[in-house]
Amino acid sequence: MRRSGEVWVSLKVWLNAWTAMSLKELTIMTRYPLEFVASFGQVFLVITIMTLASSMFVPADIPAKYVSLGGGLVMYGFIIFIFLNETLWTIGYNIRREQKQGTLEQLYLSPASKSASLVSRVTVTLVWTGLLSLASFWLVSVIAGRVPVHNLPLGLLILVLSLSGMFGVGFAFAALTLRVRETAQTIANFLQISFIILCAPFFPFSVLPTGVQIISRLLPLSYSVDALRSTLLNYPPGFPELAPMEVELVIVIVFGLLTPWLGFWLYRCEEDRARRSGSLSEY
Repeated sequence: MRRSGEVWVSLKVWLNAWTAMSLKELTIMTRYPLEFVASFGQVFLVITIMTLASSMFVPADIPAKYVSLGGGLVMYGFIIFIFLNETLWTIGYNIRREQKQGTLEQLYLSPASKSASLVSRVTVTLVWTGLLSLASFWLVSVIAGRVPVHNLPLGLLILVLSLSGMFGVGFAFAALTLRVRETAQTIANFLQISFIILCAPFFPFSVLPTGVQIISRLLPLSYSVDALRSTLLNYPPGFPELAPMEVELVIVIVFGLLTPWLGFWLYRCEEDRARRSGSLSEY
């Protein structure tokens, strides 16, 4: 009974720390209203340009349902892309920002939960990027017609598992940021471009060269993209492209369940190394 009470108290303390740190991150975001508005504008411009550019290659006499399928293919791939983008910068590279500001070192000098600080960034990503995704979905529906939404429960499960896996990638990238510091910014840009090419969020995998497709099949995020859009588009002919749906689901489940623990373990190892070497406060 006593041990159960201690566990409950520890959990309550952790939740209080997580809530306070999440509110801190959200407060920081609202302190820069121009950046806040510009983020929406940037996403609107990107999704508008991509949707209109793809519509240029659609024959004029093609049925409307095929136009909406193309819009859905771009939209569902864009959701994975924008969450990965925010994960790399908000969860991963922001560790460097706190290191520069000195708040990271102060955190480790206090009794506050270290894991709550990292997980609080997940909350910001879910809230902010979730709003951007909904706004983008509405915009694509206006431009390309009603975006197909089928098999919603399974689609949401795939999305949740994919987000869980991406957050694990973010934890691992935060660990890498502690090691390489400013170089992490270049690595984040490289990973974004690599994702666009290898994981085909805005086009079918079938248009990739055979050699590139081989690399794509080695990346769990490729299966997240393929499974999500295939499911929500109700498995149009040729989809899923990489593997049978049952195989893709297994890969997405393993990715979503194992990667967060692996990423968090890597982060704890790297933060322990940085704390022992005194590099938490280095610029």
